[in-house]
Amino acid sequence: MPSFDVASEVNKVELGNSIDQANKEITNRFDFKGSDARVELKELELTLYADDDFKISQVKDVLINKMAKRSIDTRFLGEGATHKISGNKLKEVITIKNGISQDLGKKMNKLLKDNKLKVQSSIQGEIVRVTGAKRDDLQNAMSLLKKDIDELPLQFINFRD
Repeated sequence: MPSFDVASEVNKVELGNSIDQANKEITNRFDFKGSDARVELKELELTLYADDDFKISQVKDVLINKMAKRSIDTRFLGEGATHKISGNKLKEVITIKNGISQDLGKKMNKLLKDNKLKVQSSIQGEIVRVTGAKRDDLQNAMSLLKKDIDELPLQFINFRD
């Protein structure tokens, strides 16, 4: 029975490269001279450091620009809260969304059922497996998911006939 998996995973190598490039640009920029502005990555958590709100937004802009050049979708970035640390320094912690959450998986299942496609979908951890009798039905399901799901970038993997 033909099937495919829907996943949403960030390319960690390209993410690391974009962070390295962002840090290199930040150290070379004139407006960051003498400041402790940088980006750090631990597991799936980005930490942005800067001296004030304006500089932290500039660091974020540089990071997003480098991610875009490396073809990393910015929808992987979660919302981060800015915290004041020692003295007048700020830090912002941004989580990286990886995998499909249960809520989004349920939304995908409901979307496929509501459109009366001849496919079955099931949530299996952080991926959603879609199976169907015909290859055309699976391709219709892919195009529907690409069109209607915009919270996360989706990858369609393990396509089997």
